[in-house]
Amino acid sequence: MDMTTQGKDYEYATLMNMLHVSVSKHLLDEHFTMVWANSFYYDLIGYPKEEYEALYHNHCDTYYVNDALGIHDDKELAELTDAVMKALSTGRNGYILTSRMRRKSGEYIWVQMTATFTDEYIDGRQVSYTVMTDVTESMQQRIEQTAAYDNLPGFVAKYRIDPEMHIRIMEVNSQFNTFFGAGSSRIDTAAVIFQNNLKQNEEVIRAHRQELSAGKPVHFVIHVENSAGKTFWLQVNASCVDRQGGDFIYLAIFIDITNETELRSMQEKLEQQARELQQALELAEHASRAKTDFLSHMSHDIRTPMNAIVGMTDIAKAHLNEPEKMLDCLGKIELSSRHLLGLINDVLDMSRIENGNIAINTAPVSLPELLENVVTITQPSIKAREQQFAVQLHHVRHERYCSDALRLRQILINLLSNASKFTPSGGAVTVDIEEFPGAAPADAELRIRVADTGIGMSAGYLEHIFDPFSREQDSRVDKTEGSGLGMAITKRLVELLGGSIEVQSEVGVGTTFVVRLPMEIDDTATELCRFPELKVLVVDDGAYTLEYLEQLLGELQVKAECTSSGADAVEKVVRASREGRDYDAVILDWKMPELDGLHTAERIREKVGRQFPILIMSAYDWSDIEDVAKRAGVNGFLQKPIFRSTLCYGIKRYVLQQKAEKSVQPTYDFSGKRLLLVEDNELNREIAVELLQRTGAIVDTACNGKQGIERFENVPEGHYALILMDIQMPVMDGLAATRVIRALSRADAATVPIIAMTADAFAEDVVASKQAGMTSHLAKPIDVAELYRVIQACLA
Repeated sequence: MDMTTQGKDYEYATLMNMLHVSVSKHLLDEHFTMVWANSFYYDLIGYPKEEYEALYHNHCDTYYVNDALGIHDDKELAELTDAVMKALSTGRNGYILTSRMRRKSGEYIWVQMTATFTDEYIDGRQVSYTVMTDVTESMQQRIEQTAAYDNLPGFVAKYRIDPEMHIRIMEVNSQFNTFFGAGSSRIDTAAVIFQNNLKQNEEVIRAHRQELSAGKPVHFVIHVENSAGKTFWLQVNASCVDRQGGDFIYLAIFIDITNETELRSMQEKLEQQARELQQALELAEHASRAKTDFLSHMSHDIRTPMNAIVGMTDIAKAHLNEPEKMLDCLGKIELSSRHLLGLINDVLDMSRIENGNIAINTAPVSLPELLENVVTITQPSIKAREQQFAVQLHHVRHERYCSDALRLRQILINLLSNASKFTPSGGAVTVDIEEFPGAAPADAELRIRVADTGIGMSAGYLEHIFDPFSREQDSRVDKTEGSGLGMAITKRLVELLGGSIEVQSEVGVGTTFVVRLPMEIDDTATELCRFPELKVLVVDDGAYTLEYLEQLLGELQVKAECTSSGADAVEKVVRASREGRDYDAVILDWKMPELDGLHTAERIREKVGRQFPILIMSAYDWSDIEDVAKRAGVNGFLQKPIFRSTLCYGIKRYVLQQKAEKSVQPTYDFSGKRLLLVEDNELNREIAVELLQRTGAIVDTACNGKQGIERFENVPEGHYALILMDIQMPVMDGLAATRVIRALSRADAATVPIIAMTADAFAEDVVASKQAGMTSHLAKPIDVAELYRVIQACLA
């Protein structure tokens, strides 16, 4: 730089400092970068030049907003940005802005910025010169005068309110001092008296904490004492006039609205009524919310199994001449009916609606039946959306557990419905079930993983996924039906069963729920399958499924050959036939890439004929492909997931041509046991007698409670092993009859098991039956398996 340039710069700096106002030079870039400023700029903000540059690097935006330094003057930065952008967009050569500005001390001053845009450019950025003038005094006067005139008449005080709601008097007018401070010109006396009044009105003031913490105007009424000890009602109107060091400065006007004792008495009554109304409203809202939550959830849950029942009924009507198809439909209707019955019992139990309690009913559960029921109920929505669906087992060594089947179904149906609802057409929904050892030898832990390739959820929403009525505010799901209760209720059910639930999700990728449930293993004896030497070809594109089926078949003494390709399966079958070592059966997955199960079966039949059975396995409904599958040469169907019992059933029925049941149920033998059934309804009596006689039991009947007592009294002691008693009956009801029997002077009167078998299914009905002396309680319609189980438990 030559001497001439240095001289000009010196003259320029000297001229700027002689102006005795802040002058600065800025670039119109994203930081409003400061190129140069005179000494008055640094005097204005209170920073030495070197410290300012070290802290803010001449970036004006970081002077206003700086997380590292705890500076958050977002409003002031927004005002400056808006002024610059408006000037540029309208073609003006500058702007004038009056705004607050922070000094190093933390205090704020008001400045008027007058900026002029020049034709000078530095590194492609236009240059602006800004002159700043301190206008704090005039601005403060204007603010205070405006607030005061807006709120007069009355006496006035200025307060400083910090974030902790500590209120300190800064200034008061003479009327305020006269009222609170006995006419003193100082504010000390007034401050003491008024602080006592603040404590008395603390609840009223804190009710407006939200507005006071945001610098918003407030209006409320307080009850105070003046310096003479007289009480008054004052209307308070307060407005925020400034902010200093994070505290709000409020100017308040107080107006006397006492009007002797009548207004005060009325105010007290109104406040008492308001409190009582608020309490009543909260109680009503709580009761209404509990009912709405419960019924909204149940409305959806009840329609789900109803859909399956209606659909399977229509299918059954279309196949009246096909007993096998009819039995399949009736079985699915039965499973869905049981689930529906459990839900209806929940709806009818009003005590659960009122207090939110849900009872857990532990009983033997067949996992294959439960999953078949869940798949039957949820599959229509999956099919309608043309989604890929799979259910896989991992190390599941048991098929029967003791748990609450209704709650397990609710959990799985909620998770699957949710996954399907938020997965687009063509996406995938998968269920993986894995068994782990439990805390004790007789226990196990089931890990259920439900994953989808749907729209996913944001990280922020995942924190609220289990909150009642929570729905992500997202245009992708705005038109998706739902109350926002499903996941909240699912979590509650999981916890009631002693388990846990976790969720992982990524927007645009999908969501995975993992449920872990402790399960008690049901030690009921199951059928042991052993087969003659058989050789089966298994075809599935899933490597794990092949490994799992090969292991299961090996445990059944069946030799399994596996392949993941339909084309390779055809070659294997043709080669084996040519060499005189035909397979005893071929098991094909339906959904496979390139050559699916149906086309593979078709080609096998074309090549080698019908020497052996071909079975199709799938998680989808058999009715979807049954006709075309049979035309392709398929002999039977196995429902995924494949359990040991599923394979036993398939091999017995289709390979060995033996009679087989899909699942092995516990058997009950009450031969020689004489039971007394007390039931007034003839049809119900006929049904119960038929069900009980199936087990070998001898059944005597009575039509009312009085007749039941007479039957019991007129037989020798120990004659009846058990009594089944209806509750609502003519002549004498079941509760009264039970009390009479328990009071009889014979040895078996106090010990004979009496089971309530009734439509009275509320919680209080169960309590009443126990108080009357009944041993157990069964709700109608009767679950046959539960009836047998309870009888066996009572006779044990």
